[in-house]
Amino acid sequence: EVEATTMDERGVITHMIRSPYQSGTIPIRVLVPADLRPGERVPVLYLLPVEKGLEDHYGDAFREVLKHDLHNRHQLVCVAPSFSHLPWYADHPDEMGIQQESYLLKDVIPFIDRSYPVRKQSRHRHLAGFSKSGWGAFTLILRHPRSFGMAAAWDAPMMMDQPGDYGSGPIFGGQENFKKYQVTRLIEQADRSFHRQSRLILTGYFGNFRQHHIALHELMQEQGVLHQYRDGPKRTHDWHSEWLAEAIQLLFE
Repeated sequence: EVEATTMDERGVITHMIRSPYQSGTIPIRVLVPADLRPGERVPVLYLLPVEKGLEDHYGDAFREVLKHDLHNRHQLVCVAPSFSHLPWYADHPDEMGIQQESYLLKDVIPFIDRSYPVRKQSRHRHLAGFSKSGWGAFTLILRHPRSFGMAAAWDAPMMMDQPGDYGSGPIFGGQENFKKYQVTRLIEQADRSFHRQSRLILTGYFGNFRQHHIALHELMQEQGVLHQYRDGPKRTHDWHSEWLAEAIQLLFE
């Protein structure tokens, strides 16, 4: 249910949404290229948040998009969903208000597909994130390979093997549920399409998770999962460290 829609002076559209999969009212923000022709449809990029609501301790993805004019340069609709709890992109086994994966797949994406001039084929629907949301980008595409085209991640805890760190415990709700989203397990079980086409991008680090990236890169090589990999450069752990423009460039090459 859309309770309100506004547009600010930068062209950012904000929809206030109520969903059975989340607690309370939460925003979805959208940026559309300025010069679309009538009837034209373009790819869509979901910029996955690392914080709940509109918290911005780690910056604002849309501020970075606008700084570099990325939505116009690459002709794509950018979408920044929000979540009522710390986003780990998982469905809690018991709490109906913490169904983050279902919210994105069943509410956000269908709403964007019917409301905006985006190409609806999955190969034109992409994901990008870092830290928690880099983890989320990889779990979402690996668990739902026919719902997304490509995913780019930066400085993310990809080798986590149990919930608890970085506020993940209350979201996963236990080890058994966590295992369904464990990146290393998903890589080992990856759909055959990941062996035929490079759909994953792993790039950049601050220092927190460089060893996670190295280990995941080696695992993907062992498993024959095609991917693009950059060991660095070292950058700040936020949206404004110039990694996003590079990731989008790699996505759309």
